[in-house]
Amino acid sequence: MGTLVSFHAHPNDDTTTCGGVLRKAHEDGHRVVLVLATRGELGYNPDGLLAEGETLGDRRAVEARAAADVLGVDRLEFLGYTDSGMAAAGEGGTFQTADVEEAARKLAGILREENADVLTVYDEKGTYGDPDHIQVHRVGTRAAELAGTPKVFQSTINREHIKANQRVLAERAGVELPAGPDFGTPEAELTCRVDVSAYTEYKRKALLAHASQITPQSTLFTDLPEDTFRTMFGTEWFIRTGQGPGITETDLMA
Repeated sequence: MGTLVSFHAHPNDDTTTCGGVLRKAHEDGHRVVLVLATRGELGYNPDGLLAEGETLGDRRAVEARAAADVLGVDRLEFLGYTDSGMAAAGEGGTFQTADVEEAARKLAGILREENADVLTVYDEKGTYGDPDHIQVHRVGTRAAELAGTPKVFQSTINREHIKANQRVLAERAGVELPAGPDFGTPEAELTCRVDVSAYTEYKRKALLAHASQITPQSTLFTDLPEDTFRTMFGTEWFIRTGQGPGITETDLMA
Protein backbone atom coordinates (compact mmCIF):
# COMPACT_ATOMS: atom_id res chain seq x y z
CA MET A 1 0.00 0.00 0.00
CA GLY A 2 1.11 3.57 -0.65
CA THR A 3 0.67 7.10 0.66
CA LEU A 4 -1.26 9.86 -1.08
CA VAL A 5 -0.64 13.47 -0.05
CA SER A 6 -3.18 15.97 -1.38
CA PHE A 7 -2.24 19.67 -1.19
CA HIS A 8 -4.93 22.36 -1.37
CA ALA A 9 -5.35 26.08 -0.82
CA HIS A 10 -8.45 26.32 1.40
CA PRO A 11 -10.81 24.04 3.32
CA ASN A 12 -13.41 22.46 0.98
CA ASP A 13 -11.17 22.75 -2.12
CA ASP A 14 -10.06 19.20 -1.39
CA THR A 15 -13.63 17.96 -1.31
CA THR A 16 -14.74 19.50 -4.58
CA THR A 17 -11.66 18.58 -6.61
CA CYS A 18 -10.25 15.42 -5.01
CA GLY A 19 -12.83 14.16 -2.52
CA GLY A 20 -13.51 11.06 -4.56
CA VAL A 21 -9.89 10.03 -5.04
CA LEU A 22 -9.20 10.61 -1.34
CA ARG A 23 -12.04 8.31 -0.29
CA LYS A 24 -11.11 5.79 -3.00
CA ALA A 25 -7.50 5.68 -1.79
CA HIS A 26 -8.75 5.13 1.77
CA GLU A 27 -11.09 2.33 0.70
CA ASP A 28 -8.25 0.72 -1.27
CA GLY A 29 -6.10 0.61 1.87
CA HIS A 30 -3.72 3.50 1.21
CA ARG A 31 -2.67 6.17 3.71
CA VAL A 32 -4.27 9.54 2.94
CA VAL A 33 -2.74 12.85 4.04
CA LEU A 34 -4.40 16.24 3.46
CA VAL A 35 -2.37 19.46 3.60
CA LEU A 36 -4.13 22.85 3.52
CA ALA A 37 -2.13 26.01 2.87
CA THR A 38 -4.64 28.26 4.67
CA ARG A 39 -7.71 28.10 6.87
CA GLY A 40 -9.84 29.96 4.31
CA GLU A 41 -10.05 33.14 6.37
CA LEU A 42 -11.58 35.16 3.51
CA GLY A 43 -14.39 32.78 2.64
CA TYR A 44 -18.15 33.31 2.81
CA ASN A 45 -18.91 35.09 6.10
CA PRO A 46 -22.42 36.54 6.37
CA ASP A 47 -23.54 38.47 9.44
CA GLY A 48 -24.42 36.23 12.34
CA LEU A 49 -22.41 33.22 11.17
CA LEU A 50 -19.76 33.27 13.90
CA ALA A 51 -19.98 33.12 17.67
CA GLU A 52 -18.48 35.92 19.74
CA GLY A 53 -14.69 35.66 19.64
CA GLU A 54 -14.73 33.06 16.87
CA THR A 55 -12.92 33.68 13.60
CA LEU A 56 -13.86 32.28 10.22
CA GLY A 57 -10.52 30.50 10.12
CA ASP A 58 -11.34 28.79 13.42
CA ARG A 59 -14.71 27.64 12.14
CA ARG A 60 -13.36 26.40 8.83
CA ALA A 61 -10.55 24.46 10.49
CA VAL A 62 -13.12 22.54 12.54
CA GLU A 63 -15.18 21.92 9.41
CA ALA A 64 -12.07 20.76 7.54
CA ARG A 65 -11.42 18.13 10.19
CA ALA A 66 -15.00 16.89 10.03
CA ALA A 67 -14.90 16.65 6.23
CA ALA A 68 -11.51 14.93 6.37
CA ASP A 69 -13.00 12.25 8.61
CA VAL A 70 -15.75 11.64 6.06
CA LEU A 71 -13.19 11.26 3.26
CA GLY A 72 -11.00 8.84 5.19
CA VAL A 73 -8.07 11.19 5.74
CA ASP A 74 -5.48 9.81 8.16
CA ARG A 75 -3.60 13.08 8.77
CA LEU A 76 -4.63 16.72 8.29
CA GLU A 77 -2.03 19.49 8.38
CA PHE A 78 -2.20 23.26 7.89
CA LEU A 79 0.88 25.01 6.47
CA GLY A 80 0.00 28.17 8.42
CA TYR A 81 -0.54 30.77 5.69
CA THR A 82 -3.43 33.23 5.36
CA ASP A 83 -6.09 33.18 2.65
CA SER A 84 -5.32 35.67 -0.14
CA GLY A 85 -8.83 35.99 -1.55
CA MET A 86 -9.12 36.71 -5.27
CA ALA A 87 -7.00 39.88 -5.26
CA ALA A 88 -4.19 39.91 -7.81
CA ALA A 89 -1.75 41.27 -5.23
CA GLY A 90 -2.17 40.02 -1.70
CA GLU A 91 -0.99 41.54 1.56
CA GLY A 92 2.09 40.26 3.34
CA GLY A 93 1.55 36.97 5.12
CA THR A 94 -0.94 35.68 2.59
CA PHE A 95 -0.21 32.46 0.77
CA GLN A 96 0.16 34.03 -2.66
CA THR A 97 2.92 36.33 -1.34
CA ALA A 98 4.76 33.52 0.45
CA ASP A 99 8.28 32.67 -0.62
CA VAL A 100 7.85 29.59 -2.82
CA GLU A 101 11.07 27.96 -1.66
CA GLU A 102 10.22 28.43 2.02
CA ALA A 103 6.68 27.09 1.62
CA ALA A 104 7.95 24.21 -0.50
CA ARG A 105 10.41 23.21 2.22
CA LYS A 106 7.53 23.02 4.72
CA LEU A 107 5.52 20.78 2.42
CA ALA A 108 8.57 18.73 1.45
CA GLY A 109 9.09 17.97 5.13
CA ILE A 110 5.65 16.36 5.26
CA LEU A 111 6.27 14.49 2.01
CA ARG A 112 9.48 13.05 3.45
CA GLU A 113 7.87 12.17 6.80
CA GLU A 114 5.16 10.30 4.95
CA ASN A 115 7.42 8.80 2.28
CA ALA A 116 4.73 9.97 -0.14
CA ASP A 117 4.19 8.03 -3.34
CA VAL A 118 1.81 10.56 -4.89
CA LEU A 119 1.19 14.30 -4.47
CA THR A 120 -1.80 16.14 -5.90
CA VAL A 121 -1.68 19.87 -6.67
CA TYR A 122 -3.66 22.07 -9.08
CA ASP A 123 -2.87 22.82 -12.70
CA GLU A 124 -0.67 25.81 -13.51
CA LYS A 125 -3.71 28.06 -14.02
CA GLY A 126 -5.05 27.24 -10.57
CA THR A 127 -8.07 25.73 -12.33
CA TYR A 128 -9.92 29.05 -12.56
CA GLY A 129 -7.25 31.61 -11.69
CA ASP A 130 -7.48 31.75 -7.89
CA PRO A 131 -4.11 33.19 -6.73
CA ASP A 132 -3.79 30.68 -3.90
CA HIS A 133 -4.52 27.79 -6.26
CA ILE A 134 -1.78 28.98 -8.61
CA GLN A 135 0.56 29.14 -5.62
CA VAL A 136 -0.38 25.57 -4.68
CA HIS A 137 0.85 24.50 -8.12
CA ARG A 138 4.14 26.35 -7.71
CA VAL A 139 4.80 25.30 -4.13
CA GLY A 140 3.67 21.71 -4.59
CA THR A 141 5.70 21.21 -7.74
CA ARG A 142 8.84 22.48 -6.03
CA ALA A 143 8.16 20.46 -2.85
CA ALA A 144 7.92 17.26 -4.87
CA GLU A 145 11.29 18.06 -6.43
CA LEU A 146 12.86 18.65 -3.00
CA ALA A 147 11.37 15.50 -1.48
CA GLY A 148 11.81 13.27 -4.51
CA THR A 149 8.12 12.41 -4.64
CA PRO A 150 7.81 10.17 -7.70
CA LYS A 151 4.33 11.05 -8.98
CA VAL A 152 2.62 14.44 -9.11
CA PHE A 153 -0.93 14.77 -10.42
CA GLN A 154 -2.38 18.20 -11.19
CA SER A 155 -6.08 18.36 -10.37
CA THR A 156 -8.04 20.18 -13.04
CA ILE A 157 -11.49 20.49 -14.57
CA ASN A 158 -12.49 18.84 -17.82
CA ARG A 159 -13.66 21.83 -19.83
CA GLU A 160 -16.24 19.90 -21.85
CA HIS A 161 -17.58 18.15 -18.75
CA ILE A 162 -18.02 21.39 -16.79
CA LYS A 163 -19.90 23.00 -19.68
CA ALA A 164 -22.34 20.09 -19.71
CA ASN A 165 -22.76 20.43 -15.93
CA GLN A 166 -23.41 24.16 -16.27
CA ARG A 167 -26.20 23.46 -18.73
CA VAL A 168 -27.81 21.01 -16.28
CA LEU A 169 -27.65 23.54 -13.45
CA ALA A 170 -29.03 26.32 -15.64
CA GLU A 171 -31.98 24.14 -16.60
CA ARG A 172 -32.66 23.26 -12.94
CA ALA A 173 -32.53 26.93 -11.98
CA GLY A 174 -34.71 27.92 -14.92
CA VAL A 175 -32.22 30.43 -16.26
CA GLU A 176 -30.30 30.88 -19.47
CA LEU A 177 -26.64 29.94 -19.33
CA PRO A 178 -24.67 33.19 -19.59
CA ALA A 179 -21.71 33.42 -21.91
CA GLY A 180 -18.46 33.38 -19.98
CA PRO A 181 -14.77 32.69 -20.33
CA ASP A 182 -13.59 29.13 -20.75
CA PHE A 183 -11.79 27.62 -17.78
CA GLY A 184 -10.49 24.22 -16.95
CA THR A 185 -8.55 22.07 -19.40
CA PRO A 186 -9.66 20.63 -22.75
CA GLU A 187 -10.17 16.88 -22.44
CA ALA A 188 -7.54 16.24 -25.10
CA GLU A 189 -4.87 17.64 -22.75
CA LEU A 190 -5.78 15.46 -19.74
CA THR A 191 -3.83 12.34 -18.78
CA CYS A 192 -5.86 10.75 -15.97
CA ARG A 193 -9.57 10.15 -15.44
CA VAL A 194 -10.66 8.56 -12.16
CA ASP A 195 -14.13 7.07 -11.77
CA VAL A 196 -15.25 8.01 -8.26
CA SER A 197 -18.96 7.41 -8.79
CA ALA A 198 -18.96 4.88 -5.94
CA TYR A 199 -17.88 7.64 -3.55
CA THR A 200 -20.03 10.62 -4.51
CA GLU A 201 -22.21 10.40 -1.42
CA TYR A 202 -19.04 10.77 0.66
CA LYS A 203 -18.26 13.87 -1.40
CA ARG A 204 -21.71 15.27 -0.70
CA LYS A 205 -21.41 14.57 3.05
CA ALA A 206 -17.98 16.20 3.10
CA LEU A 207 -19.31 19.25 1.25
CA LEU A 208 -22.09 19.56 3.82
CA ALA A 209 -19.51 19.35 6.61
CA HIS A 210 -18.18 22.69 5.33
CA ALA A 211 -21.45 24.19 6.51
CA SER A 212 -20.24 27.79 6.81
CA GLN A 213 -19.51 27.89 3.09
CA ILE A 214 -22.88 26.65 1.87
CA THR A 215 -24.30 29.68 0.09
CA PRO A 216 -27.72 29.99 -1.56
CA GLN A 217 -25.94 29.36 -4.86
CA SER A 218 -24.09 26.25 -3.69
CA THR A 219 -27.32 24.52 -2.67
CA LEU A 220 -27.82 24.00 -6.40
CA PHE A 221 -25.06 21.39 -6.02
CA THR A 222 -25.70 20.00 -2.55
CA ASP A 223 -29.42 19.49 -3.16
CA LEU A 224 -29.05 17.64 -6.46
CA PRO A 225 -30.75 14.24 -6.78
CA GLU A 226 -28.34 11.36 -6.19
CA ASP A 227 -28.12 10.26 -9.83
CA THR A 228 -27.53 13.82 -11.08
CA PHE A 229 -24.93 14.47 -8.37
CA ARG A 230 -23.15 11.26 -9.34
CA THR A 231 -23.12 12.25 -13.01
CA MET A 232 -21.71 15.69 -12.25
CA PHE A 233 -19.19 14.75 -9.55
CA GLY A 234 -18.47 11.08 -10.23
CA THR A 235 -15.31 11.67 -12.26
CA GLU A 236 -12.15 13.52 -11.21
CA TRP A 237 -9.60 14.71 -13.73
CA PHE A 238 -5.84 15.16 -13.61
CA ILE A 239 -2.72 15.93 -15.59
CA ARG A 240 0.27 13.87 -14.50
CA THR A 241 3.35 16.06 -14.44
CA GLY A 242 5.76 15.01 -17.16
CA GLN A 243 3.20 12.97 -19.11
CA GLY A 244 0.59 13.40 -21.78
CA PRO A 245 -1.44 14.55 -23.42
CA GLY A 246 -3.93 11.72 -23.68
CA ILE A 247 -5.76 9.79 -20.95
CA THR A 248 -3.69 6.73 -20.07
CA GLU A 249 -4.36 6.38 -16.32
CA THR A 250 -7.47 5.78 -14.24
CA ASP A 251 -6.04 5.48 -10.70
CA LEU A 252 -3.60 7.80 -8.94
CA MET A 253 -2.28 4.97 -6.77
CA ALA A 254 -1.79 2.31 -9.44
